[in-house]
Amino acid sequence: LILIVAAFVYFSYLPNFKQIDTLRNKLAKIEKQLEVAKKNARELNAYRKKMQEAEEQFKIVMQALPEKEEIPTLLTGISRAGKESGLEFVLFEPKPEREKDFYAEIPVAIKVFGDYHGVATFFESVAGLNRIVNIRDVDMAPDKSSQKLVTSCSAVTYKFIEETKQPEKKRKKSKRKKN
Repeated sequence: LILIVAAFVYFSYLPNFKQIDTLRNKLAKIEKQLEVAKKNARELNAYRKKMQEAEEQFKIVMQALPEKEEIPTLLTGISRAGKESGLEFVLFEPKPEREKDFYAEIPVAIKVFGDYHGVATFFESVAGLNRIVNIRDVDMAPDKSSQKLVTSCSAVTYKFIEETKQPEKKRKKSKRKKN
């Protein structure tokens, strides 16, 4: 009788105990996942707020980085700032753009003739533009024939490079390799 009961327990209840143990382990894992999900749900509004703030900052940055069609308007603004400051442009030459990671630098070689106050006012006007423009390589020298300065510098503005343009170049290269 003991052998029959032992065989019955061994073949009918023991597999169920193993299955109960595996189900308990699964339940514990699912409860941990549920806790993580509840925690994430509680923090969802905070993440949404952070995302909204990041999007607003992105919009501000995108306004500071002009797109290609806005570059001539920006260059006109730089030129107008110099003329309003009482400077005479000797050289205003846009140079080829230099691509960086996600933006491109657009340098403009500038050489102006005027007094120190006019140059300072010009730099201040350029700094006040709604786009990012850096003045680099400033070199001031007195003009020998008058009491004015000849100032040469490089104004560098930036534009955003869309990521969709870069994969197109890669696609064209891969099509050429296949042909």
